[in-house]
Amino acid sequence: MTDHPPSKRADAARNRQRILEAARTAFAATGAQTSMAEIARRSGVGQATLYRNFATRHALLEALLADEVDEVCAAAATVEGDSPGDRLTTWLRRFFQYVTTKRPVVLGLLEHTDTTDPVFDSRGRMLAAGQPLLSAAQDAHQIAGDLDLDQILDLVVAIAKIPGKTPEYRQPILDAALAGLHRRGN
Repeated sequence: MTDHPPSKRADAARNRQRILEAARTAFAATGAQTSMAEIARRSGVGQATLYRNFATRHALLEALLADEVDEVCAAAATVEGDSPGDRLTTWLRRFFQYVTTKRPVVLGLLEHTDTTDPVFDSRGRMLAAGQPLLSAAQDAHQIAGDLDLDQILDLVVAIAKIPGKTPEYRQPILDAALAGLHRRGN
């Protein structure tokens, strides 16, 4: 039996994923103004391949944001933990990571997009994905019933957006807030 080379479709999917990963890393490291040439270099693909996948910088930024929202929403269905409260907390930590890393992408998009554009409608998807986790934790009396997911996400976002501070500074604040959610329900 002879080995067959990977299909062009599989190669294209791998290239697209490499570009998205490289762009996410590049934007986090150097900000929203990272050049398309730098993203092509970091991803190990030619500029033609980059532009075949993402015709414009705007298209790349939109794809990055959509990809990150998809990942956070999918994590809600597969998150692990010993209890419903632990699963909610683990997912909220993943949401926190998303909020802290999406800033360069959103800033890049805001330059050329109206904020009413559907690309920015990620909040509704996050609420739908996380609500079953919160409901299970509240039903198990592990998280206070007087908080809704919108309030909890606002708390996480506020901590993630503390200006001028490092992730090391914000992490213990998040830890304390999430621990407080657990204590309130006991």
